[in-house]
Amino acid sequence: MKNNSTFKSAISDISFPESDKIYGKSIHDPILGLIIKDHPSFSDEDCIAVKELNEYRQRYISNYLSTEIGVLSDLEQSVLSSLKEDKSIVSIAEDEPETRNLGQKVADQVADFGGSWTFIISFMIFIIVWIGTNVYILVNKGFDPYPFILLNLILSCIAALQAPVIMMSQNRQEEKDRNRAKKDYMINLKSELEIRMIHDKIDHLIMHQQQELIEIQKVQIEMMNDILDKIKK
Repeated sequence: MKNNSTFKSAISDISFPESDKIYGKSIHDPILGLIIKDHPSFSDEDCIAVKELNEYRQRYISNYLSTEIGVLSDLEQSVLSSLKEDKSIVSIAEDEPETRNLGQKVADQVADFGGSWTFIISFMIFIIVWIGTNVYILVNKGFDPYPFILLNLILSCIAALQAPVIMMSQNRQEEKDRNRAKKDYMINLKSELEIRMIHDKIDHLIMHQQQELIEIQKVQIEMMNDILDKIKK
């Protein structure tokens, strides 16, 4: 037969199912302190519901983060919101579709090509051909004789233009890395808070089971006393 009994919460005077009952003595001290702060008459023998306890757990976590981190940022607020609504934060941490303008695409391509062996080998071949043509074919009387002033000018221009373009690409990559680090922090923070809440839930289950076992033992003792009374008669 299903037990439909209820109890009244000591802090809200609202009826809840008996299975949601939690005694004050089974609540951790920091959370119990928040309850007593709002309801000074609350004692270890009083009871509240799991729903009400979760609200105080949420307040305790918010206070903890505020103390450890300071003013809660949008990241911590998002984590607390996802924790309260019991929704996954993985969707928040997924990489968003990247939109690049023409300049960013060119910067990425220049950075990829400029940092490859293809560029190094190709440029070495270009320099060798340039010097060989002027020294051996044109007998140092061509369009850029030794000491190759035009070649030096070309190399300087390429270096001057290539460096800021590569820095643009690197800065954008660093921004992406920072966003990934923020998302990793959100996931790690939520994992830590969920582990804390799981510990509280396990403690509640253990206390609830112990209370049920005590009630069963009381019934068994009463049955044994009835049997003993019948035997004595």
